[in-house]
Amino acid sequence: MSVADLLDRLAQGHPLDRAAGLALIDAPPEEWGRVRALAGALRDRGKGRTVTYSRKVFLPLTNLCRDDCGYCTFKRDPGQPGARTMELDEVLAVCEAGARLGCKEALLSLGDKPEARFPEHRDWLRLRGYRTTMEYVLAAARAIVQETPLLPHANPGLMSERDLHALQETNVSVGLMLETTADRLAGADGPHGRAPDKLPRRRLATLEAAGRVGIAFTTGLLVGIGETRAERVDTLLAIRGSQERHGHVQEVIVQNFRAKPGIPMALHPEPEPDELERTVALARLLLGPTMNVQAPPNLSPGTYATLVGAGLNDWGGVSPLTIDYINPEAPWPHLAALAARTSEAGGRLRERLAIYPEFLHRRDWLPAPLQAKADGLVDEAGLVPDAFLVEASR
Repeated sequence: MSVADLLDRLAQGHPLDRAAGLALIDAPPEEWGRVRALAGALRDRGKGRTVTYSRKVFLPLTNLCRDDCGYCTFKRDPGQPGARTMELDEVLAVCEAGARLGCKEALLSLGDKPEARFPEHRDWLRLRGYRTTMEYVLAAARAIVQETPLLPHANPGLMSERDLHALQETNVSVGLMLETTADRLAGADGPHGRAPDKLPRRRLATLEAAGRVGIAFTTGLLVGIGETRAERVDTLLAIRGSQERHGHVQEVIVQNFRAKPGIPMALHPEPEPDELERTVALARLLLGPTMNVQAPPNLSPGTYATLVGAGLNDWGGVSPLTIDYINPEAPWPHLAALAARTSEAGGRLRERLAIYPEFLHRRDWLPAPLQAKADGLVDEAGLVPDAFLVEASR
């Protein structure tokens, strides 16, 4: 079937299968414009021209991790320069400073189960009354909810169903990047060769567990770490399958690899802007008009109009206070500049919470205290009133 026939079928509401996804992501330049235009039209149908973001503080709760990924500069081992775990009073101080700047989200980001590898971290936890890093994540999230105006969103790595039930008490949403379903990238020479927690089946198990629990979930894929276009199609289809079973995926991030000094992949080529655009468009075409499709704006400066045109409707978390500890070389755009660039691309920037409007009032997904806290921050559309953007941009 030709690209034109596939687009006609999609425009009529027929879902894409794997063969169609492969054909569209590989569309030749003379046909790509129509593929991209249809992705943008699907976004308009489901989301209009509103492009959202979340104003956050980034809390690197611990940068110790038992994995060694080929593209990571966040991870440290005990004793290395910069290795640290935040104390609770530090966490609360950052949240309070962020609240004064209008932040609503507390992003808890950390390495995966460092206590399984490092006795030093086990000792650190024990001295503070915790047995596992997950117990510490739960304590930090509880303190944030009780003592600050912010709403936690935790990214603690692999999570069991029991972990997710516990996190649901204090987190409005949680996240785990699927990254890829390509098992070969976990081979000895691959970017996940020394990262047991990046095995696709283990990431998919967490995605499924979150669906069974019923918690708003953020996931996504990495572009440019050695995967093929076909493997990107497979990753998006795996996310779609879980979403069809459970309805819990609130957003899908399309994140491009960035080369950095000092990592094993320092000389690995970054993906071309065209690859990011094609993957954003494919995410929209495969996942449909109502999915929230995001690409981080600090990793793709100069491509905002292209990405919005390809079907993006969210910029993710942006902080007026803390850096992107995962990509420290890439500063966040100023919110006023992000609003201006979004407007130039034909969109209107609106602030959301760490939980999207369509997930805010799902029965039993948020405990009553979190529901009340979230309701007090949004308007009737489930978005933060524009006054917040105006005040924070002065």
